[in-house]
Amino acid sequence: MSAIPGYTYGTGEVAPSPLGDGDLDLLLKSLLFTDDDREALRRSRAILEPQVEAILDVWYGFVAGHSHLVHYFARRSDGQPDPDYLARVRRRFGRWILDTAAAEYDRAWLDYQHEIALRHHRRKKNRTDGVDAAEHIPLRYLIAFIFPITATLRPFLEAGGDDRETVDRMHDAWRKAVILQVALWSQPYAGADF
Repeated sequence: MSAIPGYTYGTGEVAPSPLGDGDLDLLLKSLLFTDDDREALRRSRAILEPQVEAILDVWYGFVAGHSHLVHYFARRSDGQPDPDYLARVRRRFGRWILDTAAAEYDRAWLDYQHEIALRHHRRKKNRTDGVDAAEHIPLRYLIAFIFPITATLRPFLEAGGDDRETVDRMHDAWRKAVILQVALWSQPYAGADF
């Protein structure tokens, strides 16, 4: 696999998360996340990996269909979406699908979640890709995006041919995993109250 610009998961090139492993464990417990969820996520990876581009087409179509969302990928100079920026973020977003399905909740993963958070927040937005787009994505859109991401994933999970119960397990695990990550991404927004 070729290198993905700006993808620094596991490289040590990110600031450490302010959360400790115990904090992550408590958050997982709060989500009722179990070993069964971890297994379901990992099962989903083989199903989703060959469909990553199709999934991204759906998700990018959603963003492109809402000017208030595509605004965060637009150049401030002319208000037009920056196709290079969109392409770089898309490659990382594809990796995010696979990372989410891997369900490796170790220190490198936790630190990279902090990096993702910073890249949405004014503290680091635009720096990774050297762009001049909106400098901050409001937290409300990260939270709201939980629904379209998880709801639109189900047909892709169903494409694996598993029975309804297995698809339900994978879908529930994905909902928990996305909520977990958005909770972690809220740290720079909440500051000391996190």
